[in-house]
Amino acid sequence: MKPTIGFIGTGVMGKSMAHRLLEAGYDVHTYTRTASKAKELLQNGAIWQGSVKELAKQTDVIITMVGYPRDVEEVYFGTNGLIENALKGSILIDMTTSSPDLAKKIAEKAKEKELHAIDAPVSGGDIGARNGKLSIMVGGENHTVDQVMPIFKELGQNYVWQGPAGAGQFTKMCNQIAIASTMIGVTEALVYAEKAGLDPNIVLESISGGAAGSWSLSHLTPRVIRRDFSPGFFIKHFIKDMTIAIESAEEMGIDLPGLKLAKELYEELARNGEENSGTQALYKYYV
Repeated sequence: MKPTIGFIGTGVMGKSMAHRLLEAGYDVHTYTRTASKAKELLQNGAIWQGSVKELAKQTDVIITMVGYPRDVEEVYFGTNGLIENALKGSILIDMTTSSPDLAKKIAEKAKEKELHAIDAPVSGGDIGARNGKLSIMVGGENHTVDQVMPIFKELGQNYVWQGPAGAGQFTKMCNQIAIASTMIGVTEALVYAEKAGLDPNIVLESISGGAAGSWSLSHLTPRVIRRDFSPGFFIKHFIKDMTIAIESAEEMGIDLPGLKLAKELYEELARNGEENSGTQALYKYYV
């Protein structure tokens, strides 16, 4: 039998992820602070629960995909949180990009309550979520991870166990560090092409298959060319991720100047009202 899934957080990516699980035949219960965000899922068969506590008592595997570490803490801890109310033996999967230290804390507290916790942040944006092609970076006990691999297979095409609790989040920080500097290069290349009088679509065709190729170049540059700055991933959430990565790096005694520069550029965009735009809106810094 397939486990009953609880899904908390139905934003840009969470909604598509929960929808894929419904299509795969799972019973999905959902809760989100803004009920209207779950409307489409409910119309497609998801079951609404009025609180985290109610959802926890009805499900076997609970997936969270919320915004910030503080949101993760609110969902997992306290008298109305998942750890106090989930059924014994339940598996808790946090797919939010959050702090590695918080992931470790959740795993420790969950174990005290005879629960199992996995940190499994994702990469791939709204496109990857819709198409079930996310990259899933997994931390937690190996035998627990094995139990939920069928779920990961519905959500992603690349799901890799990285190690114990927190390892998934550390790996996601590597992902975000790589993307941060890449976005600067991708954006500057596009601005340069346009200023040189080149057709950006033809330039993209030439360079995306060579050494400059990247997911960001292939998927986000076409959006910029169309002047589509809608969020596949919010700038405000990217700033959050870069902050976590910088703090984590500092704890390890590492200086990451490229990451710090990217964060400064995105923070300036946020101050100019672009916090809810997609990360490709970095283009607006240059024009």
